[in-house]
Amino acid sequence: MIMSEEKMDHQIPNIVIIDYGAGNVFSVRNALQSFGVDAIVSDDPDVIQGADKVIFPGVGAAGKAMNQLRGKGLNEIIPRLTQPVLGICLGMQLLMEFSGEDNTECLGVIPGEVKKISGWQGLRVPHMGWNRVKYSREHPLFSGMSEHEWMYFVHSYYVSQHPFAIGVTDYHESFTSVIEMNNFIGVQFHPEKSAESGIRLIQNFIKLY
Repeated sequence: MIMSEEKMDHQIPNIVIIDYGAGNVFSVRNALQSFGVDAIVSDDPDVIQGADKVIFPGVGAAGKAMNQLRGKGLNEIIPRLTQPVLGICLGMQLLMEFSGEDNTECLGVIPGEVKKISGWQGLRVPHMGWNRVKYSREHPLFSGMSEHEWMYFVHSYYVSQHPFAIGVTDYHESFTSVIEMNNFIGVQFHPEKSAESGIRLIQNFIKLY
């Protein structure tokens, strides 16, 4: 459910952004600060587990990122989280079982595989820039948003069409750009770089209960 604006004004949830050395954490924090929410940036398992909402960003390569998560013990913590978790870009991909990037065993929160963009003739790799996200079903994450929103992407790997997809994007072929399983949501794009549409999506996420 979504908190009312009045409730949110009086009860701002405790937001933690996971800092594991592979995330664009300060851009995400700045996006939250733009509408009055000051998140905690932390790699402390106790702080992360005590949050109301968790944001799991990521940039870079899957193999290195998983090594950094293992080095901090976060590979054991993240799959056990029970509060709403938002994985962004590489953070979404790491929620899957396996990535073809560096042949990486990921967190295994969501079944499925991350594949390299290849064979998409005439299209640039990485997929970089603005593209539309079509929401495949009604969801409070998309409250107040149009059916096709422009979001900013930077990625060379992707999740193909998936039974848990709630948003898809076309780039020669259709791929999963928003996915949900239980309390975990992943977005392939960068909402923190997606202007008003991205800010709205982050606002909707922190209102989820």
